[in-house]
Amino acid sequence: MPSDNSFLEIARQHGKVIASQIGWFFQLCPARIVGITGANGKSTTASLTAFLLEHAPADRPFEKVWLSGNIGHRPLLETLTEIGPEDVVVLELSSFQLEQLAEIEAAPAIALVTNVTPNHLDRHGTFEAYCAAKENIFRYQKLDEANPAVSIFNAEDPVASGWFGKYAGQAGRACLTYAADEVSEPLRDCFALPGWANRSNLAGALAIARQLGMRGETFAEILPDFRGLPHRLELVATVDEVRWYNDSIATTPQSVMVALEAFDEPKILIAGGYDKNLPFDELGCRIAAEAKAVVLIGQTAPKLAQAIQAGSSGAAPIPVVTASTLAQAVQLARQHSVAGDVVLLSPACASYDMFDNFQQRGQQFARLVRQLEASL
Repeated sequence: MPSDNSFLEIARQHGKVIASQIGWFFQLCPARIVGITGANGKSTTASLTAFLLEHAPADRPFEKVWLSGNIGHRPLLETLTEIGPEDVVVLELSSFQLEQLAEIEAAPAIALVTNVTPNHLDRHGTFEAYCAAKENIFRYQKLDEANPAVSIFNAEDPVASGWFGKYAGQAGRACLTYAADEVSEPLRDCFALPGWANRSNLAGALAIARQLGMRGETFAEILPDFRGLPHRLELVATVDEVRWYNDSIATTPQSVMVALEAFDEPKILIAGGYDKNLPFDELGCRIAAEAKAVVLIGQTAPKLAQAIQAGSSGAAPIPVVTASTLAQAVQLARQHSVAGDVVLLSPACASYDMFDNFQQRGQQFARLVRQLEASL
């Protein structure tokens, strides 16, 4: 619910208390809270962080590890009675939740931003407003020279780097940066998730783990067992030597560009969906340059087709076809693929025009691909 909702405004005018689940949790939680936000990668980074902490040596300086927030595990308030003061809580925080926390001027003791690129402009209106919501994760951290707040920024993201310059040097705050190329070769070799962006997610998770007292020599023993999250560059099946990936979580142009970068093989992209009023200009150029063919679905299919055509820059245009259903899209993608290709569902858009949520979209895609595999 937007903060400027007319019913909320009526409540404020009548002196009513407006509360949120995330606000209550921050006020009542006895444990140290780690908060992770960003336009892309926050779910993977939060899950990686919790995974590393859960598998830390027995002499770790904390007890149980909890993972929650926007990531869709148990409701926050349901866990409160089980959380102790020696525990660590890892929260994935959305821009909406950070707006709610700003109402009570609350923020996590350890805060990390993965990146900030345009998202949810249908709700926030402008990129500047979206950035302001994300920055709340640092703006309201409690500054204490005896026990400094920890603020962690992705050095490769322009917005995050700007925030580092803004907050570094404040008394009572420790500011750190991280970058994908800082991950050592032994750790890269034992990390299963593909692409530069996932390496960046790993770098962020490692930075948090070190802040919480984990020793570097244990990471290589832990990482091989991490298997990523559903709907995030998830390998569904290999059919006739074509690999099919479910990246239904990719609801922004930036996340699709990250997915395209993750593979060197020829790529057939399935994209499109609900329109969040995000610009597709840069994505159109990248698709035209990096995809072998594109199958478009949903409300944004015409806008994406136009952006891809404009992005061709006089080069021979790639095949762009439109499907009325995801099932038809899978069949068209198969027709354009040959052995050695990658077929990638990475929509760049929300799912609400055709599905209840991105999970349902990804599950249907996976089911269709497995049916295709079984039919051979």
